[in-house]
Amino acid sequence: MNTPPSLPSPSGAERTDASAVRIGALVPLTRPGWVEAGQHLLAGMELAVREVNDGGGIAGRPLELVVRDTAADPQRAAAAVDELAGLGVAAVAGEYHSVVARTAAARADALGLPFLCSSAVLDALTEQPTEWVARLAPAQSHGWQIYADFLLGAGHSRIAVAAQPSVYWASGTRILRDYLAPRGGTVIELDMRALTPTAVCDELVGQRATALLLLVGHPDPAVSIVKAVRRDRRLAGVMMGAPAGQPEFAEWARSLGDDGAAIPFLRYLPERFGPLGVRVETALRERLAESPSFVAFEGYDTIAVLAQVLRSHGVDRARMAEGWPRVAVEGTRGQIQFSRTPGINVWQWVWAPVQVVDRDPVDPDRLRVLHTG
Repeated sequence: MNTPPSLPSPSGAERTDASAVRIGALVPLTRPGWVEAGQHLLAGMELAVREVNDGGGIAGRPLELVVRDTAADPQRAAAAVDELAGLGVAAVAGEYHSVVARTAAARADALGLPFLCSSAVLDALTEQPTEWVARLAPAQSHGWQIYADFLLGAGHSRIAVAAQPSVYWASGTRILRDYLAPRGGTVIELDMRALTPTAVCDELVGQRATALLLLVGHPDPAVSIVKAVRRDRRLAGVMMGAPAGQPEFAEWARSLGDDGAAIPFLRYLPERFGPLGVRVETALRERLAESPSFVAFEGYDTIAVLAQVLRSHGVDRARMAEGWPRVAVEGTRGQIQFSRTPGINVWQWVWAPVQVVDRDPVDPDRLRVLHTG
């Protein structure tokens, strides 16, 4: 991929316009974070900031991002929220990794700092109800149940999950098991702390699984597992899936080539864009020098929402937080409004569009929509 669209400023080294309205941006830009997701998220945010400023800014004041790299580290994110609050940002936004976003949300809630979460899906983004946090991405339970419906519709009832230890992966496994069991499905958990990719193949044969879901990190061990399954003749009929969305990014295709095709994943885009989405897609493609992922659109929509809240309620943090339920913004993927949703403790957009998509085996650069929810 080309040079990232932006790099985070060193701590305390911002050169800012004193009149600017500042928003803190939390993005993973270095390993072990998913760097490509961070780059796409930031590209969307930066594009929207540029457009806000081209349109006169916030009541004549420029909008400015203060970027911090979380590197998928929850403690680093918490420290960044503390620092950004001290720098006087009106709000914080962003983050891709659910476990990191959860820590950032807790810290923002404790500080009384508005946080608009762009891309993380963990249902329990905060342990207690909060007025300070809102989210664009659909909750994991919503998206992963749609994915489970796709599995059942495709004839898969014995489903193995290759899982690493993580609150996020454990939550996904639980959602699948609870949803599939009453519908005749079985979830077989394979602990990747104890199994090699070859051993995973043996387990799939022994358990008579017809699908394997990759609830693991990329590139390792996801790439090794995919290659092992593809090369095992016993598993020619086994479908692999990655509900967390790893195959969305070009890095997946570069790592796996043809082996990375026909592995369905979730993405949060409409079947067809409206005029705004078409225009933004063109601008993002030029900015990224590749096809923009759904994460880039989440970044753009994040700033579109915050810009409206700032115009309507000013830069006072408490007034901004009071504004979540009154948001009505045309986003790239539909009309965005926030509400209270059972089981979710933050203000939630209900819902971003959900698709199950894969890379076409004939042309792995082309994405096919297999199912919508």
